[in-house]
Order: sequence, then structure tokens, then C-alpha cells
Amino acid sequence: MIPAAFEYELAGSVDEALALLGRDEDAKLLAGGHSLVPAMRLRISRPSLLVDIGRLDDLRYVREDGDRIAIGALTRHAALVRDPVLAQHCAVIGAVAALIGDPQVRHRGTIGGSVAHGDPASDLTTILLTLDADFVAQGTDGTRTIPAAEFFLGPFDTALARQEMLTEIRIPKVAAGTYLKHVRREHDWATVGVAAARVDGRVQIGLTSMGPTPLRARSVEEALAGGASAAEAATHTADGTEPPSDVSASSAYRAHLAQVLVERALAEL
Repeated sequence: MIPAAFEYELAGSVDEALALLGRDEDAKLLAGGHSLVPAMRLRISRPSLLVDIGRLDDLRYVREDGDRIAIGALTRHAALVRDPVLAQHCAVIGAVAALIGDPQVRHRGTIGGSVAHGDPASDLTTILLTLDADFVAQGTDGTRTIPAAEFFLGPFDTALARQEMLTEIRIPKVAAGTYLKHVRREHDWATVGVAAARVDGRVQIGLTSMGPTPLRARSVEEALAGGASAAEAATHTADGTEPPSDVSASSAYRAHLAQVLVERALAEL
């Protein structure tokens, strides 16, 4: 299909992008475009103005920042896969990025675009939630930091204000982490995905496609902290979740699959 009519502006800076967003209440930011453009073609999304931020190269970086790692929001998935800082201090981010789409998608898609899109089936959002990432957002009134636990509000709904832009993701350095996902076909969105990582001595678990947002498996984490075995803790995987039923899987199948994947992920840590 053909998208509805829209205007197009190329932003030369973050400040210019924010100003352009303020010009039209139906404006949207365009980074990699792999989520927005298909939605526009189907007319699910009908922005009246596209603000292209794809050439803001100062938002493409990965660097150490004390005991954390700072990632520019426009860093492409392919760059995450091969980045030496991540390989040394948080290899699970590169491993997750390598599972996203195909090479063409990974060379255009951005980590900030994935986060801001707020898709509950997104792999990167789940691992970032699992790691207790912080998201730095810049708006016309300044900059604020939003914890991942407060960022995802619902399907494709985040805490970003209308005239606000995600500029940086901050994650802790972790020695052990893994991400497992089940797909019906290669390059599909996850029917279910499970992230597991050791963060500050704790085992933390995240779930993909088990509710309206990426979720933390808090009951599993609490069971592990209380001394439960991986198999015992995994029985709590579906606690507090709302797995959907759709053409890919039923709600009951997702709940069962998530439990299996949690036990496998814990065995890999």
C-alpha cells in the first residue's frame, strides 16, 4: 500500500529535531524506519510530518562510563554486534542484536528506534529491561533519565513525551548474560523470548511477548534469591504475565514455552 500524504524534514541536530516535533502534533521521528515505514504503508500510522534524524552521527557511539556503558540512541544493530566495548563488558547486547531481522535490517535499524517504538515483541527492549538500563531523553525543557522499569507503559506506548527524543541508553557492565527466543520462521518476531543476566550479584530475568510490554519475571527472581533450583524457580515464569493468543501461539503455549526457556537460560548462566 501507499502511505498517506506527509511532509518530510531532515534534522541537522537534536535541537532542530525537537523544534520540528513542536511544529506539528502528529510529527514522528524517523531513525532506521524499519518499524515506522511498514506501519505507514499499512496506514496504521499516519504522521503528517516525518522528522529524519538518521544523519545525527553524534548519537552513534558505545563507550565506557565508569561502571556503566553509554550507547548512543542512533547506534545501529550491526555496530552493536561487533563493538569491542560490548564484547568485553556486556556481550549479551551484541548477541541479542545479532538475532534481529536480517543483515539489511541490522545495518539500518537503531537501538534507540527499537526502544522508542515500545514493541512488546522486541528483543532489545527485553534485555535492556532485564539489565535495569536507564534511558536518557532530551526535550525542550532539558534532559531527564528514565529507568527501564518506568519506560514501557503499554503496547507501542512509552514514557517519552511528544516533544522529547531518546538520545542515550546506559547499561551496567555484566559478565554473564543470555537471550533465548523461539520463532516460527527465521527472522520472525519472537513467539516468546527470555533474557537472563547476573547484575550486581543477582540473577535477573526478562520476558518477550508475554504481556503488553517487555516484562521482568519477578517471581522467578525472588525464588532464585530464596534458594530455589532453576527448575523450581522456572515454574513461576508465568506469574503476573498476560501472554497473548494469536496466529503464532496460544496463551497457554506461550506460558509453557516461557517456562522451558527460562530453565534453559538459567542453565546457561
